[in-house]
Amino acid sequence: MDSTVTLPRFSTVSSSALSFLNDNLANAQGLARASNFATELDAHCRDLDQSLTELNRTLESKLVAYVSFSDRANSLFSHVNVKLTDLSSATRSPSSVADGSRTADHILGEELPALAKEVARLETVRAYAETALKLDSLVGDIEDAVSSTMNKNMRKHSSTKNSEDMRLLAIKRLKQAEDVLTSVTKTRPQWSHLVAAVDHRVDRALAILRPQAIVDHRALLTSLGWPPPLSSLTSSIPDTKTSSEVPNPLFTIPGDLKHQYCENFIALCCLQELQRRRKSRQLEGHNREVALHQPLWAIEELVNPISVACQRHFSKWIDKPEFIFTLVYKITRDYVDSMDELLQPLVDEAMLVGYSCREEWISAMVTTLYTYLAKEVFPVYVGQLDEEGITGIQSQARVSWLHLVDLMISFDKQIKSLVAQSGILLSLQEDGNSQKISSLSVFCDRPDWLDLWGEIELADALDKLKRETDDDRNWTMKVQGAALLFGTEDYKSPAVSSAFLRCLSSVVDRCRSLPTISSRSRFLRLAGAPIILKFLDCLLMRCQEAEGLTALTDDDALIKVANSVNAAHYFESVLKEWCEDVFFLEMGSCQDDQIGASVVDNNVTDGPMEGFVSAIFDEEIKKFEDFRMEWVEKLSVVVLRGCDARCREYMKNRRQWQEKNEEGWTVSKTLVGALDYMQGKMSVIQESLNGLDFVGVWRSLAAAMDRLLFNGILMSNVKFNYDGVERLGCDMEVLFGVFGAWCLRPEGFFPKLNEGLKLMKMEEKQLQGSVVGGETWMEENRMRHLRVFEVEKIVRNRVFTS
Repeated sequence: MDSTVTLPRFSTVSSSALSFLNDNLANAQGLARASNFATELDAHCRDLDQSLTELNRTLESKLVAYVSFSDRANSLFSHVNVKLTDLSSATRSPSSVADGSRTADHILGEELPALAKEVARLETVRAYAETALKLDSLVGDIEDAVSSTMNKNMRKHSSTKNSEDMRLLAIKRLKQAEDVLTSVTKTRPQWSHLVAAVDHRVDRALAILRPQAIVDHRALLTSLGWPPPLSSLTSSIPDTKTSSEVPNPLFTIPGDLKHQYCENFIALCCLQELQRRRKSRQLEGHNREVALHQPLWAIEELVNPISVACQRHFSKWIDKPEFIFTLVYKITRDYVDSMDELLQPLVDEAMLVGYSCREEWISAMVTTLYTYLAKEVFPVYVGQLDEEGITGIQSQARVSWLHLVDLMISFDKQIKSLVAQSGILLSLQEDGNSQKISSLSVFCDRPDWLDLWGEIELADALDKLKRETDDDRNWTMKVQGAALLFGTEDYKSPAVSSAFLRCLSSVVDRCRSLPTISSRSRFLRLAGAPIILKFLDCLLMRCQEAEGLTALTDDDALIKVANSVNAAHYFESVLKEWCEDVFFLEMGSCQDDQIGASVVDNNVTDGPMEGFVSAIFDEEIKKFEDFRMEWVEKLSVVVLRGCDARCREYMKNRRQWQEKNEEGWTVSKTLVGALDYMQGKMSVIQESLNGLDFVGVWRSLAAAMDRLLFNGILMSNVKFNYDGVERLGCDMEVLFGVFGAWCLRPEGFFPKLNEGLKLMKMEEKQLQGSVVGGETWMEENRMRHLRVFEVEKIVRNRVFTS
């Protein structure tokens, strides 16, 4: 038997076959492996034959389905033609003329609407069939491309280019299918079962396509030398200023590999954009923004191997976290420019909207950091706090915790400066995405750690303030520059108030670094509000000590209370100014939302919800206001009590109002002592107390003196002759003169005494009209502060005998 194999003519061999033979059989080594190539080609041909057989079966089933549908459609159209023929003959029949109106009504009222409905139904069926066939064809192409990609990846000598081409084809068909599904969702929402069926098949294809694309991308990155070695970075950690520049592998990729990487990067971005579109369609009507914005997959694949490499170094630096922050910042900074220059154009080419490679790189590196902190560092620190809590000594653990927080705040400031270089910081804040670029986000995910931090900050602040409050000089020295800060008003506040404000300001500054409003509000309520209340407690305790020792009769006690009121007013004014800032108003609104939610949870919905604060420190400010009002009132009461004791003889002397005045008489001697006492105490208070609160003191004292003298003299059934009225008028002029040092019209602050004197100075005939006129007479004579019975009593006690 002849074993000679006849070779085909050279001219009949295809160019692709010639190219294949030239590439693989060009030398002796290729000829030696010819049998292996033949085996592989046989296996490849069998796979192709099997694929062709499956495609033929699929095509046959599709054709059978189409023929069946076509037969049903022809049957329906034939039925419509019969109906139209019957309608045409009915309108032309002579017999129909006799029943013309009845037939026309029947046709117009019943048959034509039914016919139109049938035609519309047929059109819907046709559109549904066309859409279903189109989607089936697209999904079939997707499944074939995905299957082909998987088969090629399982072979040892598969072409990378062909695999990438099949993946791009699958993505293209996926986009086309998504376009159809989006159109169907908007125009034919009743076809939900069709959409669900297609989504199910597409999801199965994506479940294979995306992992395979990521695996290929990782393999390509490994072949490019990514991640770069970290040895040079870690060796320069203690002195980052002198560290050498590390070459960026992304800038040193050879031409063909760079083109392959760019295509692979774009394909991954296109796949993510497709996934985003699908989620957007599926979540229509829901809070889509939360679910749609995912980290950029291609950037994640750059960061993940770096994260793994870094953690080997992080584990050595648990006790020196500053090295961890330095390394992460250096890696982030060294490679951030390549994200803008090399990768951002690829993202734009992939039409992936709303993504910045710079932002994604930074946020991914920050996420790596705070994930490690949350898993490895903070649990160790919490354990140290728990252990030292058992022994009752927490100094070292608290210092370590605060040092770690300081490092996190400093790191976040550096990261924000990197972000700001691209001009996207404002967009991050507006979108509420600042949490992505903050290592302090660990506290947003763990409120219990935030509470622990607040407790540590508060304890540290109170320890520092204890030394300030124990120093008596801080209660006597005045705040320098308070008048410059708050207009022309000098609050005469002691220096201790500035110490508390500095401490509170430090807590507020640390609070500003937290990325979310709710966490800032929570932290400030934990660490800031207790400092304010501690200061208020110190002021209250000093006032109560002064009151308990001397009942505020001693000048030193008055000065001590005045200093406390000054400190409270100064502190309150600073808090009010702070709370006008947007930073504090946002936290106040967050607090309002939490209160509103609790009210709704408790089913308290009747009537408007009143009493909610509009700024985070409104409750504390109200307490300071109440404190000031209480002790300002007590200062005026102390002076009033002294005046009352010294005025008793003056008010008990009932005969003086009917005696004839001596020549050269000016003021009652028994009143002079009371006025001298009042003037002396008010001078001490005026010198010690700030101007705003001193106004409250003398006004309160004036109102009290008005009531005291009016009730003790004019309402005590004392008879007044002309000389008695003149004597009382002179006494009151002296009293008004004391208060004239603080206002222009002091008599306006003694309304009852002033109107009582006015009433007694009237002529007898004019007073007789008051008995008859009543309220009308009082309005005519401008008696606005006296009541009718008081007027009648004063008139009865007026004596007009000569």
